[in-house]
Amino acid sequence: MMHIKTAPSLALATVLALAASMTEAAEPATAATPDFYSVLTTGKAHLEFRYRLESVDQDPFSRDATASTLRSRLNYQTGELRGFSALVEADNVTVIGDDDAYNSTVNGVTTRPVIADPGYTEVNQAYLQYKSGSFAGLLGRQRITLDNQRFIGNVGWRQNEQTYDAVTLKSAALPKTQLQYSFIENVNRITGPGEGAQPANYHGAVHVLNGRVDLGQFGALAGFAYLLDFENAATLSSSTVGLHWTGIYKVSGDTKLNWIASYATQGDYADNPNRFSANYFLFEGGATFGRFGLRAGYEVLGGDSRPNRAFQTPLATLHAFNGWADKFLTTPAGGIEDLYLGGSASVGPVALQLVWHDYQAEAVDLDYGSEWNASAAMKFGAKKSYEAMLKFADYRADRFATDTTKVWVQVSAAF
Repeated sequence: MMHIKTAPSLALATVLALAASMTEAAEPATAATPDFYSVLTTGKAHLEFRYRLESVDQDPFSRDATASTLRSRLNYQTGELRGFSALVEADNVTVIGDDDAYNSTVNGVTTRPVIADPGYTEVNQAYLQYKSGSFAGLLGRQRITLDNQRFIGNVGWRQNEQTYDAVTLKSAALPKTQLQYSFIENVNRITGPGEGAQPANYHGAVHVLNGRVDLGQFGALAGFAYLLDFENAATLSSSTVGLHWTGIYKVSGDTKLNWIASYATQGDYADNPNRFSANYFLFEGGATFGRFGLRAGYEVLGGDSRPNRAFQTPLATLHAFNGWADKFLTTPAGGIEDLYLGGSASVGPVALQLVWHDYQAEAVDLDYGSEWNASAAMKFGAKKSYEAMLKFADYRADRFATDTTKVWVQVSAAF
C-alpha cells in the first residue's frame, strides 16, 4: 500500500503565509488595527484543578493500588491579529502521598495494578492558529477529537491528556458541511512524557481526514479515513475507512429518540509486518423522557485466531468504550462483541448513570466476561465551574483477564 509522507510545517507555513499576505492586502494598517502588544495583553487565561483518588482491586495482585493525584492546568489564549492567534497550555500532575502505592507505568512498581496517572510537568498544548471566514488552520501541539472519539480522541479521562503535534486544516465553506484534515507527526500519549513500560509517544506520519454533513431531521453523517504509520509501533500501523451516523428525533414534549450507527473497515498499512483485514460496527439506540434516559447498544471489533490482526483503535478515547474497568484497551486477538444496556437519571443537580456490559469474542467461541459501571456527578457554583464525581466499575472475568474492581472520587474547579 502506498506510504504517504509530507512536510507538515512547510505545508501550513505556506498556507498561513498566503492567507496573511491576502489579509494584509485587504486590511491596511490603521489606528484601530491591534498591535502585537495589545494582542498579547488582551488575551484570556484559564486555570483548572482536578483532584482524583483512584483505587483498584485486581486479581491476582495481593495488594490493591491507590493513586492520589492533583492535575493543575494553566493556559493562555492570545487576542487576534489579522486572523492569527496562539494558545499555550501547561499541565502538572502531582502525586499526593505514596508514589509507590500504584503502578504508574513509569515508576517501576510491578507488584500492584496499573493506574496510568504518572506525575509529570509538560506543555500540553502550544499552537498558532489562523482563521479567515470559513477556514481555520492550526500548527503545533493541539487537542484533536472527532465524532464520538472512537478512533481519534484526547483520552480526557486520564490526568495526562493525549495531544498531537500536528497541522490541522478546517473548512466549512460547503453548505451544512465541515471538513477537517490533520497531519500528525507525534502523538503525546497518556503515559508520557517520561519513557516507561509503554511508549510515551507514537512517532510517524498519521493522516486524518474527516467530513461531516448535517442532514437536518435525519441527523448528521460523517465519513472518515485514518492512515496510521507509527515508526515505533509498526504492528499498530493501519488504514481505516468508515462512516458514522448520529441523530436525535423529538417525539413530543421532552421525549426524544437518539441513535448511533457506525461502520469501518481496517487493514494493514505502511510497515506493519502483519497482513490483515477487519471490520467494525456499532449500533446504539436510546430514548430520553425528561430527566430519565435508556439506551442499548452492540459494538463489534473484528478479530482473528492469529495475534496482531484484530481491529485496533490506538488513538481513541478508549476509557469511554467497552467498560470503565479498561480491560479492552487493546483489542484481543479474537476481537470483541460488546452488548450493553444503560440508564441515566437526573435527581436534582446530580446526574446518575448505570451500565451493564456482556463481552464475547468475535472470531472464536469465547465468553470474556461481564461488567457493571455506575457514576454520580454534580456541577455546582454560580457558573457551574465546580464538579464532584463518584464512579465505580466492576469486571467479572470468565475466560479473559481477571476480576477487577475500580473506584474513583474526583473533584475539580475551573477559573
